[in-house]
Amino acid sequence: MEINNSKVLITGGSSGIGKATAIQFIAKGAKVIITGRDEVKLKNTAAEIGAVPLHFDISDLKSIPQKTKEVMDLLDGSIDVLVNNAGIGVFPLLGEITENDLLSTYNTNVFGLTLLTQELLPFFKAQQSGNIINIASTASLKGFARGTVYAASKFAVRGMTQCWQAELRKDNVRVCLVNPSEVTTAFANPERKESKEEDNKIGSEDIATAILSIVEMRDKAFVPEVTVWATNPF
Repeated sequence: MEINNSKVLITGGSSGIGKATAIQFIAKGAKVIITGRDEVKLKNTAAEIGAVPLHFDISDLKSIPQKTKEVMDLLDGSIDVLVNNAGIGVFPLLGEITENDLLSTYNTNVFGLTLLTQELLPFFKAQQSGNIINIASTASLKGFARGTVYAASKFAVRGMTQCWQAELRKDNVRVCLVNPSEVTTAFANPERKESKEEDNKIGSEDIATAILSIVEMRDKAFVPEVTVWATNPF
């Protein structure tokens, strides 16, 4: 796909992978909407990088139809790329898991992601083109201690991605799962402050580069899944 003049929606775009991805799309001439729960942080990021901000908490499931309408109004009725990046994680041991742990994580990582994509689906189908990028994790490949809630949500995203690929290939809509290993971002930081990049961990820029390479591939081909690891994590 040609990125110049394309229209892109990135959820969770205020920082981390979402912000880095927005920067790279904008640098290549795309119009990019970023969403986030913290309105002040969202607007500051949008002003800094040249994105369009849309205050949106994807875990508020009932707001999704209206927010989708606002997205499509801002994009003049068409969309080329959806990056489902918004995500949260909690890491209790089995025996300590609460109902809120499950609901808060699934509302963002699974339910909100699914319902937003579903609202945008008629536009992708009408165009007979488009790219849906679901950001999962290496936790979607293998569980780990304290990963019951988070890993299960990412396993769900991986399974859904495979289902959507089977359903949407006939409509020329490309669906790809991206699995980052540990990334130095604000993820799991209660204050949502960005972490400094570390030599033995990948950075947000690495995942953004992977996403753009997937989207820039010629429309006749697609990558179903890509996993990005640190070269030397030791």
